[in-house]
Amino acid sequence: MNERSPQRARAIRIIAVLVVLIAAELAVLVYLLIDRTDSRQSAADQSVADQTAPAETATIPTPTAEPVVDLAPTADMGQEYIDKLVFLGDSTTYGLGFYDVVPFTQVWTPASGTMALDNWAIETIDYRDPASPDTSESLSIIDCAARCRPDILVITLGVNGIAFLDEASFKQYYTDLINAVLAASPDTKIICQSLYPVMDSKAPGGIDNARVNAANVWVRDVAAATGTRYLNSHDLLMDSTGNLNAAYNNGDDMGIHLNPDGFAVVMQNLRTHAYQ
Repeated sequence: MNERSPQRARAIRIIAVLVVLIAAELAVLVYLLIDRTDSRQSAADQSVADQTAPAETATIPTPTAEPVVDLAPTADMGQEYIDKLVFLGDSTTYGLGFYDVVPFTQVWTPASGTMALDNWAIETIDYRDPASPDTSESLSIIDCAARCRPDILVITLGVNGIAFLDEASFKQYYTDLINAVLAASPDTKIICQSLYPVMDSKAPGGIDNARVNAANVWVRDVAAATGTRYLNSHDLLMDSTGNLNAAYNNGDDMGIHLNPDGFAVVMQNLRTHAYQ
């Protein structure tokens, strides 16, 4: 045998191994080049997509409109408008019938002429049906609302409660009253009228203009919470000191009741701030 044959065979085996290793290295390089090319293509595709995709529009919240609470000025709606109103209240409302500003068929007060806010659910109204105004019957406020179903109910109530009711209690009684009326007569529009100013020098203990002013804020808050309307007649009746103008007081020893001139101011305010 030729002595070089084993060496040649060994050389061939070494060359074969090298060829295999080189081929493996080349395969790895090819794979890495392909993967890198794919990555670059994906990034390019994403960049194009980002450029062509519509930009996201920021959502701007729609501002919530403030609820309508205060009755706005209107044209003078005249006596025809006043004839649609029913007035619920205490002794500061009773004077409307007593002075013939409106007939007693439009005045809801107890026979005593007065009522405390916290007693509204147990008091009875001296109710007079328009069809028989000379006779009356005692009905609860809820029964009056269910029977009469007034177009517009003007509530002026609370002066007899401000001496002892705190804010939460005052608002709760007032809210319960409104809800009860609306449950009995859903189509009735309700005006929560401000309490009138008083004469501090004559008003009974616990009733003064500081409490009246606080209560009027509470009344307005209740109107806002119940979707009813608020009318400020208070400011039209006070003098420069914040007291009830003496020209509008009926001379009572309590300093809280209006005379016909005072009620004329209230009626004018109602006619020119109509609930439409």
